[in-house]
Amino acid sequence: MEWKHYSTRMGKRTYQSTIHACWLAGGIQALVCIYVPLLFLHFREEFGVSLGELGALVVVNFGTQLVVDILAARYAERIGVRFCMVLSNVVMAAGLASLTFLPQVVPAFWGLAASVVLYAIGGGLVEVLTSPTVEACPTENKASQMAFLHSIYSIGSIVIIVVSTLFFRLFGLANWRILTLLWTLFPLYNMVNFMLVPMPRLVPEGEKGLSFGDLFRMPLFWLLLLIMTCSGAAEQAMAQWASAFAEAGLRVSKPVGDLFGACFFAILMCLARLLSSRYADRVDLNGAMIKSALICIAGYLLAIFAPWPLLGLAGVGVTGFGVGVMWPGTLSLGARKIPGGGAALFGLCALGGDLGCSTGPGLVGWLASASGDNLKAGLVAGLVYSVILCMGLSVLRRLRKKG
Repeated sequence: MEWKHYSTRMGKRTYQSTIHACWLAGGIQALVCIYVPLLFLHFREEFGVSLGELGALVVVNFGTQLVVDILAARYAERIGVRFCMVLSNVVMAAGLASLTFLPQVVPAFWGLAASVVLYAIGGGLVEVLTSPTVEACPTENKASQMAFLHSIYSIGSIVIIVVSTLFFRLFGLANWRILTLLWTLFPLYNMVNFMLVPMPRLVPEGEKGLSFGDLFRMPLFWLLLLIMTCSGAAEQAMAQWASAFAEAGLRVSKPVGDLFGACFFAILMCLARLLSSRYADRVDLNGAMIKSALICIAGYLLAIFAPWPLLGLAGVGVTGFGVGVMWPGTLSLGARKIPGGGAALFGLCALGGDLGCSTGPGLVGWLASASGDNLKAGLVAGLVYSVILCMGLSVLRRLRKKG
């Protein structure tokens, strides 16, 4: 789908404009993943939903993105990348806006779930299409542009948490609907962006990327998929519950929980990704990821077993630093190890990541509910995923040495 008449009116856009739109899309994806968990405990009070049901919302979010990952990897280029990117912003805006009224129109959990499904469709499209779009743009400094694309999720998370915390502090949690509607302006703005910017071909003309079947026959692909799944689970098991964990598990106030729990996690995750982008060509990426997995394990142990709240909050941040390099690092390893993977590789890796992003936080919520709403017990799930992640990365390194 093309909107050439709009482009004529608004002036010429370059491929750098396309990259900027993809960067903003990454920040908006953070919005649909991070914002609602900040309201989890408030939703429990206002709507009467349980921790288990709130955990189920996380499963719905990333489960929907998982389904979209599969469909987008197969059909996005046939439908049109521009159309899919415009659609992603439309449904993200619609999902956020519907949060403000659907839980009052239908049973609260189902209203929340329906809103989550809407914005998760947009998040899934963004996840699959932004990386190959930036990669396909004929611009210079591609490595730094890709690195910043993977960092923007963390930067967006920090901005969202800080702005939301300040808003709630100044105007009260009772006015969360106003802030939610204000957040919808960003996907609406980026919808117009993607109508105007030039869109590159994801696979160069005359070339053919690997199919799903080609990838499925590669043992290396399945190992990468396992690593990606555990990366998503270890990251989101803490990210989705950091604010609630700080409030309920460590007995600190909501502003402290948001800023020194969820925001501290996002800041250190962002720092890890920025450091990775700067020094990626100077270090062994696989080895650095193994060290990061060990840091992640240490962070979970600290958060779960620390005798003092301040030390527990430090564990939340340490976990963020440990998981920071995992998602972009796995994509980079996949691109190096499986040349020609194209959209199919990016899509299936995103599928694995979203599988982890849904099962990790969901298992935390289930374990917490089964343990009498004890979030420290729930976070054991994230610890287990971190251990499996470290083992998978170690196997990958040994395979490389043998090769």
